[in-house]
Amino acid sequence: MPKKKRGLVIFAALLFTLAACGNSADEPAAGSGGSVAVVPKFDTVMKNNGAAIEGGVLKYALVKDSPFQGIFSPEFYVDAYDSELMGFSHEPLFSEAGDFSLSQEGMATFGFDKETKTISIILKDDLKWSDGEPLTTDDILFAYEVIGHPDYTGSRYGQTFANVVGMAEYHNGSAETISGIHVIDDTHITIEFLEANASLLQSGGGVWAYPMPRHQLGDVAIADMASSPEIRENPVGAGPFRVKSIIPGQSVVFEANEYYWKGRPKLDGIIVDVVGSATIVSEMEAGSYDIASMPTSSYDSYKELENITLLGRDALAYSYIGFKLGEWDEEKGENVMDPGAKMADVNLRKAMAYAIDNNAIATEFYDGLRGNVNGLIPPVFADYRNRDASGFYLDVAKANRILDDAGYIDTDADGFRETPEGEPLAITFAAMAGDETAEPIAQYYIQQWQAIGLNVTLATGRMIEFQTFYNMIGSDHAGIDVYQAAWGTGTDPNPTELYGRTAAFNYTRWTSEANDAALAKINSSNSLDKAYRVEAYKEWQKVMFEEVPVIPTLWRKELFAVNNRVKGYDITYGAKNGWEAVELTATEPIK
Repeated sequence: MPKKKRGLVIFAALLFTLAACGNSADEPAAGSGGSVAVVPKFDTVMKNNGAAIEGGVLKYALVKDSPFQGIFSPEFYVDAYDSELMGFSHEPLFSEAGDFSLSQEGMATFGFDKETKTISIILKDDLKWSDGEPLTTDDILFAYEVIGHPDYTGSRYGQTFANVVGMAEYHNGSAETISGIHVIDDTHITIEFLEANASLLQSGGGVWAYPMPRHQLGDVAIADMASSPEIRENPVGAGPFRVKSIIPGQSVVFEANEYYWKGRPKLDGIIVDVVGSATIVSEMEAGSYDIASMPTSSYDSYKELENITLLGRDALAYSYIGFKLGEWDEEKGENVMDPGAKMADVNLRKAMAYAIDNNAIATEFYDGLRGNVNGLIPPVFADYRNRDASGFYLDVAKANRILDDAGYIDTDADGFRETPEGEPLAITFAAMAGDETAEPIAQYYIQQWQAIGLNVTLATGRMIEFQTFYNMIGSDHAGIDVYQAAWGTGTDPNPTELYGRTAAFNYTRWTSEANDAALAKINSSNSLDKAYRVEAYKEWQKVMFEEVPVIPTLWRKELFAVNNRVKGYDITYGAKNGWEAVELTATEPIK
């Protein structure tokens, strides 16, 4: 076994000592602050020439340091762990190409009429839900009716759904039906949009791709759906496996779905257990599980295990530091800025951005599997990233100068700056509990901000459990001024549902006319032209850099440890085969 990293608390202190020196110039030093690790290369397909056994049960580890929520519904789930679980049992209508555009090999084909701004969806014949009931276009309509309903309690409704003709009237209760959606017959449905844009042709974009089983949920009150046993205990999906049993928060047993549209999968079933990040390496080494998404912070401890193969890819995700700048107005369904918010001054936000060295964090903690980002478009969306943007980099002198010029001065000689009005400035920073790197990194950020004279302390005085953290952020908890989090972007780079004025997921609650205008370009019909679309994305990234509602911190690789008895597992984006094609070459995982 390779030796482990040095003590992480000491490591964080070393980072602080080195980074606090900073750069004196206004431009970044080579590497934009800190050394840059070499990024390892990984395959995306499990290559196994062994003969497959018939059936078998795959053992899957859900790497998580707290129980999962268990919201088995694409319409209502809120975190990546429930999404990971639904990867076995729920499947979108459309397949996708390697560039994440919609393709025609899925459960449904589609046609797009630019002139009428209409998508026509045609289902394959004889589709069935996992309980054997027919899956029809009425189930597609039902998903729109649920998400658009005034009683809907989830977070999916936003500008994307409001773009459907008649949805706004249905959502505000002035219409009983959605006028722009027409069910032609059981296999043919059309959806008319107010604006035809590029996201309509993007996987996970402007067309909701998950039907909802009306036969199972039609009699459940929409306000009660998210907590209903139909979703929490007996979910119905259209994926290759179906839920057989659930131990809430801990384990799920999936069995093969004989009604799956591609035919019965090759495995008999999949058992998923929650496994903590502190023990996942030893569990994979012992052969307790077949597949796990691995913590990159402990890469050294498992990269040479002989009973596993590591697969990796650029994640559709990034980490960021967000500033609380307002509140969610439930009645209006939009974010409302508070001009008196503690973090409202853009100069304060910029100074905090220049005080930290994310390249150093990526190098010291993540072996090159994470890296400092220069914007909010992950590297996997290469065409839309602004590669020429400088982003934020470590420059302590610049951070101090920004604060000085903005009037943040230490007037009482206590070591901390006061506001330009001479009032005390105490900033609370919320960070999630997690693996062994979570707290040292949070403390590093705090130390860096204290080094430029800002009185920053941990919100609640400690690291916050995952679900509690997002409940606090989502409810605009008054005790949080700044927070550290991450976004999974999905397969559509369009940022509207994360940063738009009507986006419930816009946890900063930041809005601006410049942001509205930039997002409007991304969502306009002009965006169907790729050159226009690329420039629109660059313009939006420039707005985000200038106004700093969030500090983008780290992009990430995601790694999967795969036991060497697994065959046919493919994590390539746009892969044609999914869990239905996975096989095993032995009855138990290899130790």
